[in-house]
Amino acid sequence: MRQRSLIAITAALSAGALTLTACGSRDSDNKGSDNGGTTVTIGVDAPLTGDLSALGLGIKNSVDLAAKTANKQKLVDGVTFKIVAKDDQAQPSAGQQNASALVADKSVLGVVGPLNSSVAESMQKVFDDAKLVEVSPANTNPALTQGTDWATSKKRTYKSYFRTATTDAIQGPFAAQYVFNDAKKKKVFVIDDKKTYGAGLASTFTAEFKKLGGTIAGTQHINPDSKDFSAVATQVKNSGADVVYYGGEYPQAGPLSKQIKAAGAKIPVVGGDGIFDPTFIKLAGTDATGDLATSVGAPVEQLPSAKEFVANYKAGGYKEEYAAYGGYSYDSAWAIIEAVKKVVDDNGGKLPDDARAKVTAAVQNVSFDGVTGKVSFDEYGDATNKQLTVYAVENGAWKAVKSGTYSG
Repeated sequence: MRQRSLIAITAALSAGALTLTACGSRDSDNKGSDNGGTTVTIGVDAPLTGDLSALGLGIKNSVDLAAKTANKQKLVDGVTFKIVAKDDQAQPSAGQQNASALVADKSVLGVVGPLNSSVAESMQKVFDDAKLVEVSPANTNPALTQGTDWATSKKRTYKSYFRTATTDAIQGPFAAQYVFNDAKKKKVFVIDDKKTYGAGLASTFTAEFKKLGGTIAGTQHINPDSKDFSAVATQVKNSGADVVYYGGEYPQAGPLSKQIKAAGAKIPVVGGDGIFDPTFIKLAGTDATGDLATSVGAPVEQLPSAKEFVANYKAGGYKEEYAAYGGYSYDSAWAIIEAVKKVVDDNGGKLPDDARAKVTAAVQNVSFDGVTGKVSFDEYGDATNKQLTVYAVENGAWKAVKSGTYSG
């Protein structure tokens, strides 16, 4: 079943909606594209194999669609966009190696990815040293843009890093407000997978839940390589919690939910965008009904342009679903294209020698109506679009129950 979540195409796919132009490296090894002109490469880094490949392949395919759309519209005579996709397998070490390989390819003027915040940590300095812009459609850890002391003193570390997804500084508290105020759950057991994304999300949720007057019935960490969560499931049951919050991703969240119910705790499991995928429901089984997830952006039903994205994606012949980050991936690629257009226009219709640095600077100021709404970035490189949605499992599928922004 096709993922129906926050993925909708904007008028950007309509002819003339975003009159983009672009250009690529003038190096001799970039010649020889189909039209005999110059090739511009947009790199992609994501988990293309392994447990999280459903999300990673959606990222890759959506960037590919953006590049092909630009080519179809012949946005710049003699210029062809292409993508080069690297598989990080959700591993920081692989991500760092991929970053070095992308930097070495002189035709790469921007990179979309990665999926995982922990992988991004390993890539940021590599890209920043090369002045190569990186736009993530999925990273949500606040420290990536605002520094490790973001909660008390925000400081941008890498000017080449941007993201189109909002952060856990907003997503965690947004979930806490829904759980406490709307779902009327007052006693939570908090679990995380000890990774950058999961631990950070659990932390921001916990702080807000306590602030609202909720009780933390217990906390626990799991090994993300494990599938046996019976011990923590028993702890949840004995704690008397009326809800579980899990910071992590669907490969573990699904079995965790199933085992918590099997232990006798018939309470909802709540997570972030990392569990918002149909695979979670398959892994969690029939007792997943009532489980909740927050995810960035608005649901597809609220975005009229969704039909066009779905049609274009289907027409593209992609074998995999576009999944939860398809729209954000398309927007990330389009931000790079917009920046290249600006650089080329400012340089009399040709690419300057310091194209990478100029493109990075231009991304800071892009602003357009994208798949996920208005796309622009604040002074930290964070998306200015802070909208989030709560989804619930109903009849074997995710259903949007509330959209809004965090009221801090």
